[in-house]
Amino acid sequence: MKYDIFLFDADNTLYDYDKAEANALKTMFDYCGFEYAEDVRRIYREINAQVWNDYEDGKMTKADLQVIRFERLFEAVGVKNDAGDFNNKYLVELGRGAFLIDGAVEICKEIVAKGKQIFIVTNGILATQESRIKHSVIEEYISDFFVSEFVGFQKPDIRYFEYVFSHIPKVPKEKMLIIGDSLKLDIVGGHNAGIDSCWFNENAIENDTDLTPTYEIHNLRELKKFI
Repeated sequence: MKYDIFLFDADNTLYDYDKAEANALKTMFDYCGFEYAEDVRRIYREINAQVWNDYEDGKMTKADLQVIRFERLFEAVGVKNDAGDFNNKYLVELGRGAFLIDGAVEICKEIVAKGKQIFIVTNGILATQESRIKHSVIEEYISDFFVSEFVGFQKPDIRYFEYVFSHIPKVPKEKMLIIGDSLKLDIVGGHNAGIDSCWFNENAIENDTDLTPTYEIHNLRELKKFI
């Protein structure tokens, strides 16, 4: 099947969020004069994953999660700092981390060269995502991006996709493809929106859910067959 519209998730689909996160966290700990080790990042990732799950389940706001994650981290590693101020500076550093997933430049360039369009669909933090996109070499290939914080709804909510559909070219849904690393957000979102989905499973992890994407790839270059 060939598609005209490619809806890409941002973090860990086009952008290497893990690398950006590690870089921003180390930079901030060094800036504050705190000892940093990989164990700090491991603890942070566990805390961050939990608060994002709570946010996605409607248990806290995005503003709350940004502060709470660092409050919990500082308590866990035994340092004292203003979590809100730390978070604000951390987001600036994170937004500078426009590291790309292998194959991202190549596939984006080829999609656009074939007259197709790329849109980013993400639940990330607005300022951070805007900065990352503007700092990246693939910005010129992206027609537009939609951040849930601005839209007012988040993936996989059908209302998020209805907003996206109302702001992109009118093409049949069968000519749209969503690509993302999250079964819960991207694949379910595609199903809710009535469009085909492609699970970017870079690390070839086992799908132990009952969620079935239309396609599964392990490298972004595999998308060439859909252009």
